[in-house]
Amino acid sequence: QVQLVESGGGLVQPGGSLRLSCDFSGFTHDTYCMGWFRQAPGEGRKGVAGIDNLGHTSYADSLKGRFTVSKDNGKPKLYLQMDSLTPEDTAMYYCTADRAVADCSGRVRYYVDSPGKRQEAWDYWGQGTQVTVS
Repeated sequence: QVQLVESGGGLVQPGGSLRLSCDFSGFTHDTYCMGWFRQAPGEGRKGVAGIDNLGHTSYADSLKGRFTVSKDNGKPKLYLQMDSLTPEDTAMYYCTADRAVADCSGRVRYYVDSPGKRQEAWDYWGQGTQVTVS
């Protein structure tokens, strides 16, 4: 049974940093495409960063250079390092995983959200962790 559990969110001042973690079980990271998405109040979910089964990373264009996605090769953990945070980064952040590894980058960067599409687009979603920049 696949599970994704995010942690590390919280309240941070503008300019600060946070590192989110996603503890996962039921699969190994070298077989899945994984990603981070976020949802701000009143908006749909948007792709933040992705990492494929080979470790290739991708980012939303607007976040490149401030956010870094990584895996822990020794543990079932995915990370999102977020630096130079602004109030516009305030959102619920979600960890995702999918068995299909083709075009992992595109499926993060060009994701168009709708509630009915989420499970179709990505096999598994975590419950989210709240990040507030204020």
